[in-house]
Amino acid sequence: MYMVVVLVLISIVSFIIIQLPPGDFLTIYITHLAASGGQVSEAEIISLRKQYGLDLPLYLQYVKWLWELFHGNLGYSFEWNRPVRTLLAERLPITVTISLLALIFTYSMAIPIGIYSATHQYSIGDYIFTTIGFVGLAIPNFLLALILMFVFYKYFGLSIGGLFSKEYLLAPWSLAKFVDMASHLWAPIIVIGTAGTAWLIRVMRGCLLDELLRQYVITARAKGMPERKLLFKYPVRVAINPIISTIGWTLPAIISGQTITAIVLCLPTIGPLLFGALKAQDMYLAGSSVLIVGFLTIVGTFVSDILLVLVDPRIRYEK
Repeated sequence: MYMVVVLVLISIVSFIIIQLPPGDFLTIYITHLAASGGQVSEAEIISLRKQYGLDLPLYLQYVKWLWELFHGNLGYSFEWNRPVRTLLAERLPITVTISLLALIFTYSMAIPIGIYSATHQYSIGDYIFTTIGFVGLAIPNFLLALILMFVFYKYFGLSIGGLFSKEYLLAPWSLAKFVDMASHLWAPIIVIGTAGTAWLIRVMRGCLLDELLRQYVITARAKGMPERKLLFKYPVRVAINPIISTIGWTLPAIISGQTITAIVLCLPTIGPLLFGALKAQDMYLAGSSVLIVGFLTIVGTFVSDILLVLVDPRIRYEK
């Protein structure tokens, strides 16, 4: 019930924010047309405004969009001259694939390294991982993407931009095209996952170090409990809670995260699509994308709550 209310509020706020810049899509379109030497008559402008519903008051435009939304129609993209649902459906599978694989890479790297750094505090390995972590936090992902693209092209003659080779760009889906995509996936996964991995290593290390100094750990160790069993049965389960709680804001990254990185690497994901829609004030495309991001934020928070209850029995919902 809360999710429905929050989604409606998000849709209102996002629709208003998209409308805040002066003008609209038609204004931008006419300006670009005039700059290139084209002319549009006043009658054509009035006709286009009526065609796209831009002659209606703002609240009626919102009501019309929301009504269509409830009927499964996300609206029409002015810039692409295509239904928003079709545009999102084309890019959503690839977007979800890249983001989920990057998420798996992030957690599978960060948690073990964070545990190692905490249990081997001030060792050579801890210093190495700490240095790598700070470097990963300091370097923006799009800059790392540019560095990798330069290095691989200059020294290995390989282009890591995009997800497909030239011969498969316009080809229909097949096993060969899937294999070609899989061979290109490693670059965006590493680039997108680096910053998150570096940050989560620091979180896991700090939380686990706090838990290892707790009295219950010292008591269990004094009673002779094996170190590995002690580590994973108690302190790791508690220290992992903050990491699980981050799922609430990592799910929205499936849609909107790493937009600049996606543009640099020429990835056909939803992030660049949303960026272009905001620039062009393509309100239905931008509004639908923002609404999906908001929905994923709410769902991610809900999933985080459920997982926290499963991992930590102390967390319960009480009236």
